[in-house]
Amino acid sequence: MTLFAGATLYICRPFRADIAECMKIKSFLARPFASYIYKGIRKGMVTAVTDQENILKSLLKTGRTTEFGKAAGFDKVNTYEEFRQAVPVRDYEQMRPWVDKIKEGRHNVLWKGKPIYFAKTSGTTSGTKYIPITKESIPNHINTARNALLCYMAETGNTLFANGKMIFLSGSPVLERVGGIPTGRLSGIVNHHVPKYLRTNQLPSYETNCIEDWETKLQKIVDETINKDMTLISGIPPWMQMYFDELMKRSGKKISDLFPNFSVMVQGGVNFEPYKAKLYESIGKKIDCIELFPASEGFFAFQDSQQAEGLLLNTDSGIFFEFVPAAEIFNENPTRLSLKDVKVGENYALIINSNAGLWGYNLGDTVKFLSTDPYRLVVTGRTKHFISAFGEHVIGEEVEQSMLKAAQEENVHITEFTVAPFVSSTEGKSYHEWFVEFENTPHDLDQFALKLDSNLRDKNVYYDDLITGNILAPLKITPVRKNGFIDYMKSIGKLGGQNKVPRLSNDRKIAEELSKWTAE
Repeated sequence: MTLFAGATLYICRPFRADIAECMKIKSFLARPFASYIYKGIRKGMVTAVTDQENILKSLLKTGRTTEFGKAAGFDKVNTYEEFRQAVPVRDYEQMRPWVDKIKEGRHNVLWKGKPIYFAKTSGTTSGTKYIPITKESIPNHINTARNALLCYMAETGNTLFANGKMIFLSGSPVLERVGGIPTGRLSGIVNHHVPKYLRTNQLPSYETNCIEDWETKLQKIVDETINKDMTLISGIPPWMQMYFDELMKRSGKKISDLFPNFSVMVQGGVNFEPYKAKLYESIGKKIDCIELFPASEGFFAFQDSQQAEGLLLNTDSGIFFEFVPAAEIFNENPTRLSLKDVKVGENYALIINSNAGLWGYNLGDTVKFLSTDPYRLVVTGRTKHFISAFGEHVIGEEVEQSMLKAAQEENVHITEFTVAPFVSSTEGKSYHEWFVEFENTPHDLDQFALKLDSNLRDKNVYYDDLITGNILAPLKITPVRKNGFIDYMKSIGKLGGQNKVPRLSNDRKIAEELSKWTAE
């Protein structure tokens, strides 16, 4: 299992056990190692601001030798204030010319030497993106996931899952070469860093992971796992649900009956809350869950405790973080804050500078701190995923919380949903249109829509003003037929892997496509 690779490597080598013996004693030895790592993470909570300052100094030292650093005048930059003046906030499109130089074979462009990988990912507006991963940045991707599991082990004492079968629903590990650099999905790249002796624990097989077509791959994954002792399952929630659905269809059993030792679910990539109820119902009981905040650009935060809300920011792993008030992210000169100046409850766009050679990079995610001692946060949405067609600036967190509350009150389970503005071209009022695939349809859909609308009005004062002022009509729900979102994702070539449906859009592109799969 990729997430556990680093921990087992460290444990096994000092004892020089053979492979079979190493597998037997793995869970026993995990506990002291977990305690050791956990204590180090606890210490890092206290030194987070100092660690961030030291990382910036280290990044600048290396950056001065690069084409980017020379162009930005890094030789004259010594403070964060000077850094902000030298490096503007950029998105991928603005970074692309530098990446193109690397793809042409140039060295020392954004970071020393050349990247060891390109992580290939689909951008919302940029098409295919090629994110550099360097020798210095790869430990951030590997060790952070490991640390999340070790924190869980140290806190709960549950180490037995390490002896069972573990699965990560990931992209293909087959890599192409772009500019001579191995290139593929991040999850496929990480797959290459699993030690051979751990592959006896990892499912699915390498051959199955190489299958590109998600539906074919899913069937093979079920073939390989349905009779195994699965103890940990990891992936993004909508695709884990598809896996569970197929398992239940074939076996006629709940997941906990099929896998009685399944005790840990690891998830990330989207907000877990809208999917949680259905996932737990499929499992048949509530099990421990570990949330992660990874991306091709870096591994930013992880759930370090089952008792505390939010994700611990990864403050000592080669990334210097900046935070821009979300409302200012599209300004020419937005306010930029380092970690020491953030406030609890504010919505920030996340900006990163890293030892992968990303500088002033606008990741596109927004976060909100729940505490600053330690620095724990939640992901609230995407900077480009919002609705402000009428000046309301509704964000992902608001629609998800509104839907979650309505669904809980009405005992309704939601498979998937997305929201788009409907701008009336006639005398009728405009409104927000919610495309919703229900697991069980509300008894009274109109009443459900009113509750949902009321919840959103409570969350967003601008939206409430527009409804109160009769500028907008209350939201309308368009039911999507069963598996409609799956069919939509298939139609655009984004079924499976780490792809997900945008929760919000400020135009009708997704809405027009989804109209093909609405319920009759």
